[in-house]
Amino acid sequence: MPELLEFQDAFVAALAGAPDALSPWLAPGAGEAGLSVYRNTIAKGCVDALAANFPTVQSMVGEDWFRAAAALFAREAPPTDAALLDYGEHFPAWLDRFPPAREMPYLAGIAHLDRLWTETLFAAEAPALSASALEGLAPEALAASRLALHPSVRFAAFDAGVPGLWLEARAGREDLDLTEAPEALLLVRRDGRVLSRVASPAETEFLRACRAGQTLAEAAQRAAAVDPDVPLAHLFAALIADGAFSGLSLETSS
Repeated sequence: MPELLEFQDAFVAALAGAPDALSPWLAPGAGEAGLSVYRNTIAKGCVDALAANFPTVQSMVGEDWFRAAAALFAREAPPTDAALLDYGEHFPAWLDRFPPAREMPYLAGIAHLDRLWTETLFAAEAPALSASALEGLAPEALAASRLALHPSVRFAAFDAGVPGLWLEARAGREDLDLTEAPEALLLVRRDGRVLSRVASPAETEFLRACRAGQTLAEAAQRAAAVDPDVPLAHLFAALIADGAFSGLSLETSS
């Protein structure tokens, strides 16, 4: 077992560019060709995984551009896990500082939303809170309660219409338009499917408050501060219908 562990460490070092690490197990120069094939196979797997995990980015920049960028990213940030279903956590931030992407300042945001879609898909299972769970609660008890976000819920706000642009690209539309109005995107998994829609600033603030552990009354106040005209009952009902919550905790007197 110790020798096996030594070999595995040497193999990883050889892949990283130190082929001499394998010299105790191979004849001089015997392993470089095999390592090259192995590196190429891993690189292709990384690029394929990134293409699967960031399909909206690829659809907007084209396959050639995307695969060239993905190959550079894979070289700088190789996977740390054998499973590549979740590969690319740092790809959005990498795109944000990638010189060829400077003419597309929205691209990192598009990649971020692709990443959130993946996180939503693979998030933990949990039942969604239904409206029936709130029936019979006194208004005071409901106002003092705290809502737990569903594990699959992800949301992100932008200074421009990146969410709408992302949704249009995901729908396969060709005439894409980036609006200047601020937008947010809400994603949640229901029945094994990832659902996504543009969320209002008030909804986003409400969700932030719930994520921070604030009461329903405090969340409502934060939403109203963002948009005094927002119909809070409708906002709450819409989020319940989305399946955005997984539980409700009530304050109990000591």
